[in-house]
Amino acid sequence: LLLGPLLPGQGLQANAPRVSETPGGQLWGEPGGITAAPPATAQEVHPLNKQPHNHSAEGHAKPRKAFPVLGIDYSHVRIPFEISLWILLACLMKMGFHVMSSVSKVVPESCLLIVVGLLVGGLIKAVGEKPPILKSDIFFLFLLPPIILDAGYFLPLRQFTENLGTILIFAVVGTLWNAFFLGGLMYAVCQIGGTGLNHIGLLANLLFGSIISAVDPVAVLAVFEEIHINELLHILVFGESLLNDAVTVVLYHLFEEFANFEQVTVIDIVLGFFSFFVVSLGGVFVGVIYGLIAAFTSRFTSNIRVIEP
Repeated sequence: LLLGPLLPGQGLQANAPRVSETPGGQLWGEPGGITAAPPATAQEVHPLNKQPHNHSAEGHAKPRKAFPVLGIDYSHVRIPFEISLWILLACLMKMGFHVMSSVSKVVPESCLLIVVGLLVGGLIKAVGEKPPILKSDIFFLFLLPPIILDAGYFLPLRQFTENLGTILIFAVVGTLWNAFFLGGLMYAVCQIGGTGLNHIGLLANLLFGSIISAVDPVAVLAVFEEIHINELLHILVFGESLLNDAVTVVLYHLFEEFANFEQVTVIDIVLGFFSFFVVSLGGVFVGVIYGLIAAFTSRFTSNIRVIEP
């Protein structure tokens, strides 16, 4: 009765009889057609109970847990859990290679890692799981920076700066030559290889050439360290393998951008040539700024060890 005046104004009153209609269109009730509605059920009395108890929104019953406090929701934590497992596996493999020095002397560490990757891939296929696909964004944003950081952190600075000119010739000129030579050679093969390869254009071949032109001589450098090779030869190979990644990244993005153009003009080629230097020097500039910031902040962490890592 108290809520009667508060109801929306549509000529309704608190004690007004309800009118219901049958599926055939007639009013439900006595012969007169109008009567009070049947008593409301428990779910109608409580508006919060919009759906039957222990049922989902689709109307399917949810399985009742024997122990409500226990449960495994693997899909919720799958991605971070699997990433952590991969990192843990890599750390354990790295520790095992150094503990078993006799094995690493016979087989290079990079070859052992390839064998581990084949075993893990075979295990994924054996259990029927869909293998993960490595996307370019994941590689450039999450895998390549730690590789460059590791190489730069352990860089012998004096030998590197003394032979910087020779290293740049090998890294820049050599990588550019490899990319264009391999791309042009494969384009020529596509032209004379038959009708099945004629649709592959020059940019696609140059893009592939830029991917495989940068060689990472991990096994060679490991052998150099073990036999204590000449410092000049070691720093030339090490510096070239460090800087050719940057050249390859710039070439890859440049050819990828050209592949989206309907027609590549001379102006696009000239701008791409200048963008090569802009990206390279810009990357060095950003690296110097963040290096100075890191060096400045690390001066004041002697009593704040928690932020040192």
